[in-house]
Amino acid sequence: MTASETLFTRETIDAMRAAVRETVERTPVTDIHTHLYAPAFGKLLLWGVDELLTYHYLIAEVVRASRIDPARFYAKSKREQADFIWQTLFIERSPYSEACRGVLTVLDRLGLDVASRDLAAYRDYFARQSVEGYIDTVFERANLDSVVMTNDPFDDAERPVWETGGAVDKRFHAALRIDPVLNNWAGACARLKGWGYGVDETLSGTALAETRRFLADWLQRTRALYMAVSLPQDFVYPEDSARARLIAECIVPVAKEHNVPFAMMIGVKRAVNPALKLAGDGVARSDVGAVERLCARYPDAKFMVTMLAREDQHEVSVAARKFSNLFLFGCWWFLNVPSLIEEMIRMRFELLGTSVLPQHSDARVLDQVLYKWGHSRAIIARVLADKYADLLGTGWTLKQSEIDRDVAGLLGGNFWKYLSQA
Repeated sequence: MTASETLFTRETIDAMRAAVRETVERTPVTDIHTHLYAPAFGKLLLWGVDELLTYHYLIAEVVRASRIDPARFYAKSKREQADFIWQTLFIERSPYSEACRGVLTVLDRLGLDVASRDLAAYRDYFARQSVEGYIDTVFERANLDSVVMTNDPFDDAERPVWETGGAVDKRFHAALRIDPVLNNWAGACARLKGWGYGVDETLSGTALAETRRFLADWLQRTRALYMAVSLPQDFVYPEDSARARLIAECIVPVAKEHNVPFAMMIGVKRAVNPALKLAGDGVARSDVGAVERLCARYPDAKFMVTMLAREDQHEVSVAARKFSNLFLFGCWWFLNVPSLIEEMIRMRFELLGTSVLPQHSDARVLDQVLYKWGHSRAIIARVLADKYADLLGTGWTLKQSEIDRDVAGLLGGNFWKYLSQA
């Protein structure tokens, strides 16, 4: 009997659990939302131990632990910041927060001696790597098939790369980020005018047509898989606002014309503590009804949604039961901790079955995919095995090929299938 023909029953639940763990580990992932960049973008691609240590999760944690004045912290060089974080969070304290543990998981998966606590040795390892070779190493050890970037045409460091040919590494897909258009129309309008688009702040008919042209141009230039926006906790729809008009008359029509989803990441509470800069954002409950109304009003459009507040997860999961054009994905930012990831995956599996994408990394530093997927795979395998055990307990049987099918969907196949639907 081949592996694909292995049959699991209520008498072989332990063997099934082992098979699920093995299947989840060996199945390549499509990471559908990251802030990573292909090598063509140069210094925008962040990697290495100093970038890991100075990630904004750890900055917020070290400021809290040490009570250092944020301005004093930010006055340090990146290397000095990394030294301070390493000493404060890893040497003077046990580093069991998820952000700290993540750094150690990365070092371990790269074969470095975590027990040595030797930051100089870790730096020496990264100094000996080439960008291209290190990307290959990370993709191999994280078992990644591909990642989806976040690509902002309003970013002056990024835009010229696209204008001169764009990324060529096929492992890095694009997603068109449109935050300035929806969250700061006055600022976006000024930029679009400078690029030759006939827009105005009043959103005249010409301005709307030109905005649609801009979106179509950049979808074509980047070959983006979807359009994406991060929305504040007070986002509502419909409303009498530039944002609502742009969604209705530009974003949704262009998304439908090009058969790409409109991805909304909802619930960020910006600059709760401005002194912390990027580390100073917070979270608040949002209006899930806005998502429901969009899905109901535009049943022939595709929407991808992830919400930041834990309190919104049940309501948005129930909403996804009602709208087949709503695709839930991932556990991001403040939800990317094991206890909440497990809670959310269990709820989504129980309410929505296999038709979700349980995780994305949201990684800003290349190395982070090693820990974010390492930790998440373990949780996905555990929850999935529990659900299969429940099935076997009824007398249902399960083939290895069925496990392979389900896991392939959960680690990326469901996303690709959703993209391909008309």
